[in-house]
Amino acid sequence: MAVEWSVVVPAKRLAVAKTRLSPLTAPDGDLHADLVLALLADTVTAALAAADGDTVVADVVVVTDDPRAAAVVTGLGARTVPDEPDRGLNAALVHGALAVRTTAVAALSSDLPALRPAELGAALRAAGGHPRALVADAAGTGTTLLTARDGDLAPRFGPGSAAVHAAAGALPLTGERPGLRRDVDTPDDLAAAVLLGIGRHTAALLPRLPSPAPRG
Repeated sequence: MAVEWSVVVPAKRLAVAKTRLSPLTAPDGDLHADLVLALLADTVTAALAAADGDTVVADVVVVTDDPRAAAVVTGLGARTVPDEPDRGLNAALVHGALAVRTTAVAALSSDLPALRPAELGAALRAAGGHPRALVADAAGTGTTLLTARDGDLAPRFGPGSAAVHAAAGALPLTGERPGLRRDVDTPDDLAAAVLLGIGRHTAALLPRLPSPAPRG
């Protein structure tokens, strides 16, 4: 039986997102916004194409109040809803989940430039057999993907969210999936993503940034 998923992606206003990447962009506020937008665009591009057999992504909803972010993701084929709660990440995800078109819902981080559609498709296929599931980030402490078959995400993103989600009943999914696990919060994270291979939007921005070579 086919399983159709809706993916909810939260996107802060570009000017206040990803502040730990500012060493790469300061003092150029426009460059910082462009980098945040590129990470989001590559994430959404991969999510829209994700599939694995009879498991498909049928709907991508981006929760954002940023008009530029909204214009880019709708141009890629996603839908947007405004962040009406305006009470942080978890409230935004709950709000976005109310706007989806399927009962199987996944919350996906917005900063996964190395994400491959096949990785996300395989993770959603694995998640389909469980009421709730999660994929931890590369450090093993955060969460990059949280799924719910009945639409009740009950997100608890924040420090140590992988353990918090697991304690609340979400099954940690095993498997490599390096692009799905590599969120980008710091310059070193971006360097690691570059080594994995990044999407075209972030790749196009690299010549404008200091070299994100990993530290030895």
